[in-house]
Amino acid sequence: MRVDYLSAREAATRLGVSAATLYAYVSRGKLDSRPGADGRSREYRADDIERLIERRQAGRGAAQGAAHSLTWGLPVLETRISLIRPQGHYYRGESAIALARDGASLEDVARLLWDGNVDPFANAPPSQWPAPVALLLRQRGLPPLERTMAALPLLGLSSPFIHGMDAVQRRECAAQLLRQTAALLCATRPDRRPVHRLMADGWHRGDAAFAALVRSTLVLCADHELNASAFATRVAASTGAGLHAAVGAGLAALSGPQHGGAAARAHAFIQQALRERRLADHVRDRLRRGDELPAFGHPLYPEGDPRAALLLAMLDEIRPRRPGLARIRQLIDAVKECSGREPSLDFALAAIASLYELGTDAALSLFAAGRMAGWLAHALEQQDYGGLIRPRANYAGNLPRRKD
Repeated sequence: MRVDYLSAREAATRLGVSAATLYAYVSRGKLDSRPGADGRSREYRADDIERLIERRQAGRGAAQGAAHSLTWGLPVLETRISLIRPQGHYYRGESAIALARDGASLEDVARLLWDGNVDPFANAPPSQWPAPVALLLRQRGLPPLERTMAALPLLGLSSPFIHGMDAVQRRECAAQLLRQTAALLCATRPDRRPVHRLMADGWHRGDAAFAALVRSTLVLCADHELNASAFATRVAASTGAGLHAAVGAGLAALSGPQHGGAAARAHAFIQQALRERRLADHVRDRLRRGDELPAFGHPLYPEGDPRAALLLAMLDEIRPRRPGLARIRQLIDAVKECSGREPSLDFALAAIASLYELGTDAALSLFAAGRMAGWLAHALEQQDYGGLIRPRANYAGNLPRRKD
């Protein structure tokens, strides 16, 4: 796919600003640039320039700008937690891709995201569940996400410092909750093991390569700026709700088909594709019928989701169920040829679940366990900022009748 770049002069002219303002846009994260051919000048993506123009136009009217902000538009909250760039996302300035590739654990990322001075994971979590939670875990028919959503408020009832203001205590509470969430998703007890080991041992004990894959997956899932579940978490936290209630709101938002449900649709898409003899024909038929290609394309990564690229590359190295992996690669190629779209993180999660025969729920469990670190970071940050998140609605219904 060809990507057009503009010189600094061309970019400033297109935006109608001075060179100094253009450089200010870069420093504030509104634009990215790359070195020019001479090594001294800078170049700017034409698509980024057009996107910035659209955002400025949307912001000219308060109501129009607010509406645009809620759908992949203008920033609406200040955060120091994560940043998204076309080449990947960052946790407090550290590349999430590099962290996942270089061996960081979910706990390492949580320490970074929560920005504390004391290790919140120093203490072991309780080895026994409260009685109501233990009863829930005996209900084997409950799906992992629903079991976890039901257990969180029950855990909150017995958690100390649930409304405490001490920063160290709140982060220790967050660390305990992170471990408990992973255990709930896997229907086991929390312990001192890193979260990726607890989850990997529950599915494929003793497989070091699989454990490394789970570790990288959790790190990449930990946060992704102000998505729907993170926003729901912050809204709940802004009311003064405790951590358990706040992340419960995030988990509820994740359960929707337009968020976490994307991984389930991708898993079904892969399972069907693995049974097809001619994948390219299958993809073209779906497109002709107007059917979606689940988990392909991402609005924030026009050249492909780097999170998916890393996980799929790790699968290529591990090569689990080799014939299945080859077919998944053929499916990716067929979709790219027919639509130009690249796989997203949800597709990579579904591919892992498919190749390791873990079932549909595993993809969402991986996502939820990793994203819990980010939800907790957003809840903690919102508590630190204070203030109620209460936007106004632009009323578009019938107006009150005038009295005669």
